[in-house]
Amino acid sequence: MTTALYRRYRPETFDEVIGQEHVTEPLKSALASGRVTHAYLFSGPRGCGKTTSARIFARCLNCAEGPTDTPCGTCDSCVELARDGSGSLDVVEIDAASHNGVDDARELRERAAYAPARDRYKIFILDEAHMVTTQGFNALLKIVEEPPEHVKFIFATTEPDKVIGTIRSRTHHYPFRLVPPGALGSYLEQLSAEEGVTAAPGVIPMVVRAGAGSVRDSLSVLDQLIAGTPGGEISYEVAAALLGFTSASLLDDAVEAL
Repeated sequence: MTTALYRRYRPETFDEVIGQEHVTEPLKSALASGRVTHAYLFSGPRGCGKTTSARIFARCLNCAEGPTDTPCGTCDSCVELARDGSGSLDVVEIDAASHNGVDDARELRERAAYAPARDRYKIFILDEAHMVTTQGFNALLKIVEEPPEHVKFIFATTEPDKVIGTIRSRTHHYPFRLVPPGALGSYLEQLSAEEGVTAAPGVIPMVVRAGAGSVRDSLSVLDQLIAGTPGGEISYEVAAALLGFTSASLLDDAVEAL
């Protein structure tokens, strides 16, 4: 059983995150200058690096060498928060889609009151934050506004407008964007080479188009093509048929017929 490409190549540092320099560079500067605030809002389309960047940020904050914009990768916290790590007791990821009510918010408040088990900060990452109910957000308002010194919040959402304004105004908001085709294509070519896969001319642009700017979606498409192609060579015809694109030769024939 092989691990999905998007999991196997999940970035572990901000330098590995592609197409989001407008977010990663300011975050690195904040870490380097010691101007880290207590609450952040990461918004943007799915599969563009919001949750991954939240994990990297947590890694930077709790690194034994930190807070730092370049985690060491060898301390206990860094190892636990690596792509294949076991996870850290002091970095709590919450799926707000299923933990979105008042009772869940009260439980989070109680957990935040306790000091970290080992690391510098206790960090709460709330994924799908737009799913939290208004009542749930209101229950969190006070602790997000005035958290204990050891607590950091990172909200990740595809729909920032659904995060109530009183919470948004208490965070530093970083909007993630779809990755440009050029950057995504170069990344996929590099990854294909690392996987020992040869893609025929025109295949990578098709994958980029199918992924629509989402790194995760693009990697899932490439993963599917690799899995269904014997010998490590992805032909243009197979990719076009599998992804539902019209072959260039058929388009040429159609144009000539006109």
